[in-house]
Amino acid sequence: MSEEWSSDLSSGVIRLGEHASFMHGLPPGECGLLSLVRCYDRADHARVLELFEQVSTAPSRFCFSTGLSILPAMRQPVICMGESSGFEKGQQGRITGLFLFPRFEDIRFAA
Repeated sequence: MSEEWSSDLSSGVIRLGEHASFMHGLPPGECGLLSLVRCYDRADHARVLELFEQVSTAPSRFCFSTGLSILPAMRQPVICMGESSGFEKGQQGRITGLFLFPRFEDIRFAA
Protein backbone atom coordinates (compact mmCIF):
# COMPACT_ATOMS: atom_id res chain seq x y z
CA MET A 1 0.00 0.00 0.00
CA SER A 2 1.26 3.50 -0.75
CA GLU A 3 -0.05 7.02 -0.21
CA GLU A 4 1.13 10.54 -1.01
CA TRP A 5 1.72 13.20 1.62
CA SER A 6 2.78 16.87 1.61
CA SER A 7 4.05 19.59 3.90
CA ASP A 8 4.00 23.38 3.73
CA LEU A 9 7.26 24.51 5.31
CA SER A 10 5.93 28.01 6.08
CA SER A 11 3.41 26.53 8.54
CA GLY A 12 5.09 23.20 9.35
CA VAL A 13 1.82 21.37 8.73
CA ILE A 14 2.03 17.86 7.28
CA ARG A 15 -0.98 16.63 5.30
CA LEU A 16 -1.54 12.89 5.40
CA GLY A 17 -4.04 10.81 3.48
CA GLU A 18 -6.60 8.61 5.19
CA HIS A 19 -4.54 5.40 5.06
CA ALA A 20 -1.27 7.04 6.19
CA SER A 21 -3.09 8.72 9.10
CA PHE A 22 -4.59 5.38 10.13
CA MET A 23 -1.28 3.51 9.88
CA HIS A 24 0.46 6.18 11.98
CA GLY A 25 -2.35 6.11 14.56
CA LEU A 26 -3.08 9.81 13.95
CA PRO A 27 -6.39 11.61 13.33
CA PRO A 28 -7.15 12.08 9.61
CA GLY A 29 -5.86 15.21 7.92
CA GLU A 30 -3.05 17.37 9.23
CA CYS A 31 -0.39 16.94 11.90
CA GLY A 32 2.94 18.37 12.96
CA LEU A 33 6.36 16.83 12.46
CA LEU A 34 6.82 15.85 16.11
CA SER A 35 3.46 14.05 16.18
CA LEU A 36 4.49 12.10 13.10
CA VAL A 37 7.98 11.23 14.34
CA ARG A 38 6.67 10.01 17.71
CA CYS A 39 4.88 7.21 15.81
CA TYR A 40 8.21 5.78 14.63
CA ASP A 41 10.64 3.48 16.38
CA ARG A 42 12.20 5.47 19.22
CA ALA A 43 15.72 4.67 18.01
CA ASP A 44 14.97 6.50 14.72
CA HIS A 45 13.53 9.75 16.14
CA ALA A 46 16.75 11.80 16.04
CA ARG A 47 17.73 10.53 12.59
CA VAL A 48 14.33 11.36 11.06
CA LEU A 49 14.20 14.81 12.69
CA GLU A 50 17.71 15.59 11.41
CA LEU A 51 16.72 14.49 7.91
CA PHE A 52 13.66 16.78 7.89
CA GLU A 53 15.79 19.65 9.19
CA GLN A 54 18.23 19.20 6.29
CA VAL A 55 15.59 19.01 3.55
CA SER A 56 13.77 22.05 4.95
CA THR A 57 16.59 24.42 4.01
CA ALA A 58 17.37 23.59 0.36
CA PRO A 59 15.91 21.54 -2.51
CA SER A 60 16.61 17.90 -1.69
CA ARG A 61 15.45 14.33 -2.19
CA PHE A 62 15.36 11.84 0.66
CA CYS A 63 14.31 8.36 1.73
CA PHE A 64 14.17 6.59 5.09
CA SER A 65 12.69 3.46 6.58
CA THR A 66 11.52 2.78 10.11
CA GLY A 67 8.76 0.94 11.91
CA LEU A 68 5.34 1.74 13.33
CA SER A 69 3.95 -0.02 16.39
CA ILE A 70 0.36 -0.78 15.42
CA LEU A 71 -0.44 -3.02 18.39
CA PRO A 72 1.78 -3.92 21.34
CA ALA A 73 2.92 -7.09 19.58
CA MET A 74 2.66 -5.90 15.97
CA ARG A 75 5.15 -3.78 14.02
CA GLN A 76 4.57 -2.36 10.53
CA PRO A 77 7.54 -1.33 8.37
CA VAL A 78 7.18 2.04 6.64
CA ILE A 79 9.30 3.60 3.90
CA CYS A 80 9.13 7.33 3.29
CA MET A 81 10.41 9.07 0.17
CA GLY A 82 10.18 12.78 -0.49
CA GLU A 83 11.43 15.86 -2.25
CA SER A 84 11.65 19.45 -1.04
CA SER A 85 11.28 22.39 -3.42
CA GLY A 86 9.92 25.91 -3.72
CA PHE A 87 12.73 27.85 -2.08
CA GLU A 88 13.16 30.39 -4.89
CA LYS A 89 12.41 34.12 -4.46
CA GLY A 90 12.16 34.04 -0.67
CA GLN A 91 9.56 31.28 -0.52
CA GLN A 92 9.69 28.95 2.47
CA GLY A 93 9.30 25.76 0.46
CA ARG A 94 7.27 22.58 0.51
CA ILE A 95 7.84 18.85 0.70
CA THR A 96 5.94 16.23 -1.27
CA GLY A 97 6.37 12.56 -0.70
CA LEU A 98 5.13 9.01 -0.64
CA PHE A 99 4.68 6.53 2.19
CA LEU A 100 5.05 2.83 1.40
CA PHE A 101 3.57 0.28 3.79
CA PRO A 102 4.93 -3.12 2.68
CA ARG A 103 2.89 -6.22 3.34
CA PHE A 104 4.78 -9.42 3.96
CA GLU A 105 3.24 -12.83 3.65
CA ASP A 106 4.62 -16.19 4.60
CA ILE A 107 6.15 -17.27 1.30
CA ARG A 108 6.81 -20.97 0.87
CA PHE A 109 9.00 -22.21 -1.95
CA ALA A 110 8.32 -25.51 -3.66
CA ALA A 111 11.24 -27.94 -3.69
